[in-house]
Amino acid sequence: MAAPKKSRLLCILEYMSLETDEEHPVTIAEITAYLKCAGFDCGWKSVKHDLEQLMDSGIDIICNKGRENQYFVGDRQFELVELKMLVDAVQASRFVSHKRSKALIGKLTAFTSRHQADQLNRYLHIDKQPKTTNESVFYIADVLHAAIGSNKKVAFKYYEYDRNKKKVYKHNRQLYSFSPYGLVWNNDCYYVIGYSDNHNKVIKFRVDRIGSPEVKNEQAVPPPKDFDISSYTKNIFGMFDNAPLCDVTLRCENALMKSVIDRFGEDVETKVSDTEHFCAYVCISASNNFFGWVVGFGGKMEITAPQEVRNGYISLIRSVADKAR
Repeated sequence: MAAPKKSRLLCILEYMSLETDEEHPVTIAEITAYLKCAGFDCGWKSVKHDLEQLMDSGIDIICNKGRENQYFVGDRQFELVELKMLVDAVQASRFVSHKRSKALIGKLTAFTSRHQADQLNRYLHIDKQPKTTNESVFYIADVLHAAIGSNKKVAFKYYEYDRNKKKVYKHNRQLYSFSPYGLVWNNDCYYVIGYSDNHNKVIKFRVDRIGSPEVKNEQAVPPPKDFDISSYTKNIFGMFDNAPLCDVTLRCENALMKSVIDRFGEDVETKVSDTEHFCAYVCISASNNFFGWVVGFGGKMEITAPQEVRNGYISLIRSVADKAR
């Protein structure tokens, strides 16, 4: 039999990590049988000494004492419930492709025993949820993080889709010059926020729609003095595009409080209006996407101020109604 290439101690640790958990302990006899198959000539006392050595070095090996002691790995880097949560997050992430999702979940199973890994594999059901087809998202994000860490600008192209669902780079493959400030995961998508030289303002880009990013040998434009990425996220993201920020008053039916808090957070300013309504005071980008969000509540939410925002909302509704006729 060929001599084993690993040390006996390492072989025992790998076996314990893969084969044991609190519901699947093993005896010294089982460990010894495994070691013999791996090419080690050892007895009961040697294996017991090795287990004690692993325990002394900080490995959490638990011993269930009995007529024949049983051993298993206790504390791991991740609990099973944490791994299930991570698997769910990977599957739900639109910016992680189907192929990459399967690969990541496969790697997560290495953090538990093979028995518990089976439970994670049962979670592996990539459904019909939209996911990016861009396999380079992780590497794009890495370039952006490198630029943030070195306080440099990045250059990249940005694409959208034509009516035939083909990727088309915007503005004839225009090269964007961009100073990234941070990356944000919002509404199941991955975004980078920063200052765009092309737009002369702070703006966001979808990471999975960025093409060929490169870190430039040029210092990034510093964030505006009053810029706060958390506030920007709350006020601009998703339904609130890049229209100017303004203070808006919303009159809402009481049942919409949860929707307002979901959108603006628990610190949103509100005030009771009457027995059936409350007012919410928010700073938002008054774009058509915001108006569409308000329309979605079917008249249970109303923009009351300022008048120019209210007028813009009414104008949009009339325009949509005219086109529907």
